[in-house]
Amino acid sequence: MPQAAMRSMALVLGLLCLWPTGGAFAANCQDSAGFASWLEGFRREAAAQGISQKTIASALSGVNYDPDVISRDRKQGVFQQSFEQFSGRAVSPDRLKKGANMLKRYGSVLDRIEKRFGVPGAIVVAIWGLETDFGANLGRFATVRSLASLAYDCRRSELLKAELLDALRIIERCDMTPEEMRGAWAGEIGQTQFMPSSYIKFAVDFDDNGRRDLIRSVPDALASTANYLKGYGWNAGQPWAPGSANFDVLLQWNKSQVYSQTVAYFATRLQAEP
Repeated sequence: MPQAAMRSMALVLGLLCLWPTGGAFAANCQDSAGFASWLEGFRREAAAQGISQKTIASALSGVNYDPDVISRDRKQGVFQQSFEQFSGRAVSPDRLKKGANMLKRYGSVLDRIEKRFGVPGAIVVAIWGLETDFGANLGRFATVRSLASLAYDCRRSELLKAELLDALRIIERCDMTPEEMRGAWAGEIGQTQFMPSSYIKFAVDFDDNGRRDLIRSVPDALASTANYLKGYGWNAGQPWAPGSANFDVLLQWNKSQVYSQTVAYFATRLQAEP
């Protein structure tokens, strides 16, 4: 992610370069010339997948190719900072103080989350802090436009097209409107930066207002984060240090060892805060 660190999806984007063999397609998908035609084809595919014409129209009308997103994607490198370098910057005294305050502020919500999903509040808050600085840096990119541009690009069309379809499904089920759906350039959404596929699988309506809103509802975002970890096998009441089963679960959140070590370190520091 453009914030504290990239989620595993974004970290591996540059490693999944599945270039098409068709020369004409390869030529068209590297610039904006063929985007409108591609988008029309995607509209038909979305309809065939059962997405309503109302949702397709509201989400895709006026969507155009975003060269800035493609430029950012192609410049993305492998995560190369050491644990000491990354954790020293990411777990600053100020962020640690903010995290401790968030543990207190949302204490009752986090207690209910741990009771339901088995994930301690310190872990959830650590992820929240690293991903968006507790909601301060959600991202400014229109998610549908970003995903459409990435899906049109030559390298990972099927992978990102599936994410775009899931973004439309989020709109279809009225969790948010296309205008509300803004986030990181790679398509992550919300306080803890879910890709649409994870949003569909793990987002929960924890504030009981009828919507799974990971952008504006802190309870929804934190509970959904815990649900994600539970879905990958989090063991309640067990340690999360490197080498543990729960650390392996953190690696399902982000495959970077350094990032996951930093989550574990941040959570441990938060637990020790008065």
